[in-house]
Amino acid sequence: MLSLPPIRRFFRSCSSIATAVASTFHQSNQKEPPALVKLKSERDPEKLFNLFKSNATNHLLIENRFAFQDTVSRLAGAHRFDFIEELLEHQKTLPQGRREGFIVRIIMLYGKAGMTKQALGTFYDMDSYGCKRTVKSFNAALKVLTLKPDLRTVQDFILDVPSKYGVVMDAVSFNIAIKSLCEMGFLDKASLAMKEMEKCGLRPDVVTYTTLMSAFYKQDRYVVGNGLWNRMVLEGCRPNLTTFNVRIQFLVNRGRAWDANSLLLLMPRLQMEPDGVTYNMVIKGFFVAGFPEMAERVYTAMHGRGYKPNVKIYQTMIHYLCKAGKFDLGYTMCKDCMRKKWYPNLDTVGVLVDGLVKKGQLDQAKLIVGLVRERVPPYSSKQLLSLESVL
Repeated sequence: MLSLPPIRRFFRSCSSIATAVASTFHQSNQKEPPALVKLKSERDPEKLFNLFKSNATNHLLIENRFAFQDTVSRLAGAHRFDFIEELLEHQKTLPQGRREGFIVRIIMLYGKAGMTKQALGTFYDMDSYGCKRTVKSFNAALKVLTLKPDLRTVQDFILDVPSKYGVVMDAVSFNIAIKSLCEMGFLDKASLAMKEMEKCGLRPDVVTYTTLMSAFYKQDRYVVGNGLWNRMVLEGCRPNLTTFNVRIQFLVNRGRAWDANSLLLLMPRLQMEPDGVTYNMVIKGFFVAGFPEMAERVYTAMHGRGYKPNVKIYQTMIHYLCKAGKFDLGYTMCKDCMRKKWYPNLDTVGVLVDGLVKKGQLDQAKLIVGLVRERVPPYSSKQLLSLESVL
């Protein structure tokens, strides 16, 4: 007959093992949070710096762009540029410092922190830490220069650096330069840069045309802007959403609401969906041109295409409906808007409430004021008193 004690010992042993495993599992779940979580929650600049530095070789941290950007951004916000420089310079000495893509990130991080000297120094010193320099790092350095544009500095960089380091500028390089020249107001120089681009055997792309068109339209040099639009079409360069919005904005500014609407209708035929900016501009264009019914039709058509209005479209509609004396529709839209926790300009709401009161629709006016009171964060007591005085 078999004895029971060995069996009891076996089960007792299994129980002990299970308890140990459970205890180990529990302890593993109680481990401190990973570095990325700790970085995100740390608010003290010095602790943030030390935490990042102690994880300088952590693969998960190194490959996480957000972790770098967030850390540098917060240190810059605290004006601890010394910490930023120490962290990024240390990163360049590690194995990842031999990858151009990683160095491009360092250059851009320095640039976003406003540390232009260090960004350019990183580009110029790439050879010293065994990193190959190509047009990608050149473009990053050029981009940094354009964050605080200076004509002489940008021109010297473009003229001297490519030949010195054997870099061949690409379409991205020229587009960065063209945008910078436009932002500085040197539109003719920007046009010459596009011609130089073509001399180098590069075709201007949709970014090139859109950047130049937008700049010329903003300076009311619409003849050149129109020429760029026509040339882009003739060259077979397909406009994108931004291009259409630039063109539509120009047409609306010139009072050509019908032409703007024609472009809006053309977009779906080119398999391109208008966005909230597009609809808002066309709606506003019809209101300003004196065609409120057409503005309402565009708004209705937008719904028919499945596009839901955003707060800017609500604001435009309510403002101009009240201006046109259409307080009933303005009331309906304002009510819908605020029930979604979107609040139009308080001056517009004031005009609506005043209009409703004058029409004898006091209950509707009170409902609107009640919704205004629910705003979080609340309006000031002075603003609310001004609105309530109408009732």
